[in-house]
Amino acid sequence: MGMKSCVFGMAVTVTVLMMGEASWALQAGGVEVGDLESGSVVGQRFKELSVDLDIHATEIGGLKVLYPPMSVLDLKSRPGTPVLVRVTNRSTNERGFLMTASANQAAPTVLNVQLVLKPGETKYIGIPTSDLLYAAGATFVYRDHLNPKDAGGTLLLIK
Repeated sequence: MGMKSCVFGMAVTVTVLMMGEASWALQAGGVEVGDLESGSVVGQRFKELSVDLDIHATEIGGLKVLYPPMSVLDLKSRPGTPVLVRVTNRSTNERGFLMTASANQAAPTVLNVQLVLKPGETKYIGIPTSDLLYAAGATFVYRDHLNPKDAGGTLLLIK
């Protein structure tokens, strides 16, 4: 009985340590939201980075959509520079933007970006590469949290 408890205790310790490293990595830099001139992420100013993903909140035939509905980002061929996402509201109404690793995950380490944009407004989101590389899975969803029934999109990462 004592040996089983010891082995179980060691397994739990290893699991906690592994989770601790992953959690640390996901929180290593943190996601930053701002404008092009003053925003920065992990010490790099937004205006020094290339835009990796350009998302538009727009209306097509009376439907509110986020365009493009599908995006692919190859992390294998890029250096460790942060990912920069530009979100522009081209609608006449206030729009929301929510991007998360999974719609059903709620851990504090899950990538979860949420913002509100006024008509015509553009905001930039800087994401440390480590936050994407160490995230569980390779699919992120984005949608308008103010209009949850409207079409959103998917970001697929190649890790």
